[in-house]
Amino acid sequence: MRLVKYLAHSGVASRRRSEELIAAGRVKVAGAVVTDPARAVDQSSGVEVDGRPVAPQAREVWALNKPKGVVSTAREPGRRRAVTDLVASDRRLYPVGRLDADSTGLILLTNDGELAERLMHPRHQVPRTYRARLRRPADAEQLDRLRRGVALKDGPAAPAKVRKVSPRVIEITIREGRNRQVRRMVEVVGNQVIELTRVRLGSLALGELRDGESRRLRPAEIERLWKDGRDG
Repeated sequence: MRLVKYLAHSGVASRRRSEELIAAGRVKVAGAVVTDPARAVDQSSGVEVDGRPVAPQAREVWALNKPKGVVSTAREPGRRRAVTDLVASDRRLYPVGRLDADSTGLILLTNDGELAERLMHPRHQVPRTYRARLRRPADAEQLDRLRRGVALKDGPAAPAKVRKVSPRVIEITIREGRNRQVRRMVEVVGNQVIELTRVRLGSLALGELRDGESRRLRPAEIERLWKDGRDG
């Protein structure tokens, strides 16, 4: 198995982050620093990250309904709770992507770096659906602009799928995951998001999970997640 894949399967990090760890010289094989992510290794190779031995784990994927104020990091240097504190697993899990601290809803946690990469990499365009409560009722022009795509400071946002739920509530589906993207898109069209909840990631819906509740995904759900998005 390639070293970068071995690290991802060991729950160290996503494949992209594992490549960064290797390039930074933080990974050793049989006591020697290795910077080639394609180096062939197995459980007998003596792989270490920052001096700690690592080995492949049984892979887990959890869905969490993230409460407001909880941060989407594996560990939080400040006082706020992290999403990993809310999942009852003894595995080394990390969040798949992020939700802002003031946003709520569906976030996945896993030790499967390849699946995390599949779901988050822009080339796969896995859809993310959010329910947004707005400061003012959304008019037809605002919704139409969101559907056509808007210009953001860090580049144009692709056209979104938008459904009006009530005068001040919309559901918006995007296939990108830029920082605070939905909030910024709504601001560009002249409105403001005051509450934001992610209700779906790919084929997986938030469903009946209560605030702060988590559950481990079934194999069939994980298999469907692998099929979400576009190849290329």
